[in-house]
Amino acid sequence: MSSITHLARETVQALTPYLSARRIGGSGNVWLNANESPDCNEYQLDSSKLNRYPEFQPPALINAYADYANLKNSQILASRGADEGIEILIRTFCEPGLDNILICPPTYGMYAISAETCGVGITEVALDNAFDVDYQAVTETVLNPDNHIKIVFLCAPNNPTGNMLNKAKLIELLTATQGKALIVADEAYIEFCPELSQVDLIDRFEHFVITRTLSKAFALASIRCGFTLAQDSVITMLSKVIAPYPVPEPVAQIATQALSPQGLQIMRERVSTLNNNRALLQQQLQQLPNVKEVFPATGNYLLVRFVDSAAVFKAFARDGIIMRDFANKPRLENCIRITIGSTAEMETTLKTLAAGNI
Repeated sequence: MSSITHLARETVQALTPYLSARRIGGSGNVWLNANESPDCNEYQLDSSKLNRYPEFQPPALINAYADYANLKNSQILASRGADEGIEILIRTFCEPGLDNILICPPTYGMYAISAETCGVGITEVALDNAFDVDYQAVTETVLNPDNHIKIVFLCAPNNPTGNMLNKAKLIELLTATQGKALIVADEAYIEFCPELSQVDLIDRFEHFVITRTLSKAFALASIRCGFTLAQDSVITMLSKVIAPYPVPEPVAQIATQALSPQGLQIMRERVSTLNNNRALLQQQLQQLPNVKEVFPATGNYLLVRFVDSAAVFKAFARDGIIMRDFANKPRLENCIRITIGSTAEMETTLKTLAAGNI
């Protein structure tokens, strides 16, 4: 063993890191493995302030996102991607070695990774047979004081299955858990189905939190800009823990432009195009003999269960198409997640799938 390894915390020594699309790597020319947008916009940057530390929460950016989300400025916290928002929530509200978060697998892997790195436990309540949240089981688990649940993470659209939250059941969960735990809805992909956002519940429930990002519909994955939405009391607590300069000046400038009226129009046009591409891909997939199941279409991706995903994944790799393999995850046998790309990329994907040798 390295003379350094043993100095790390035991939880870190044992930790299996989250394998992001870039860490997994792969060679190809059609990248459909990270739920990124297939295009990007051009932005103007003012470099005159690069010698100064940025604002803790840049006012122009916070104002723009508050207007977009229809919330008050005091209900918004900007961070380095939604991933930092997830970690800050855990660091702020969970006592290491005592408290737990609750997750509903299969779901986004960073909730568990963030908890592990903070020394916080993980309690799982599996999604039901239809891959929806088992609200009754979640409620019972939170209300059992022996479980020490401080935060419940609910991903909607769920990554990777695409399922959404049931508003009536979510309200019941929120009502039952007031004063017991935070209920966090991860809305990273909500721009692709904005009518299903739960943002209106923030003013009703102090313990309800939403995390969002500019990485998906806004096509700004590389700048790492996310937001936590909650009542003032939650934002105040998070602001004590987050880094002193979480939003670099160039990031704030680009993000503010993306949230301008023109930027929002471009985003919505992009969403319309990608949702149309998704519908066409979904329709074609359902006609292929090597496809067993297509999961709900809500984000900029489709989770697909194949007859033999290993053969399909091999065919994609052969043709230079990089996908995300979920076949080794519990309950997702033979599943591959396909990011919705350009029309040309979707045509290339279907051409590979229609080949007779898979």
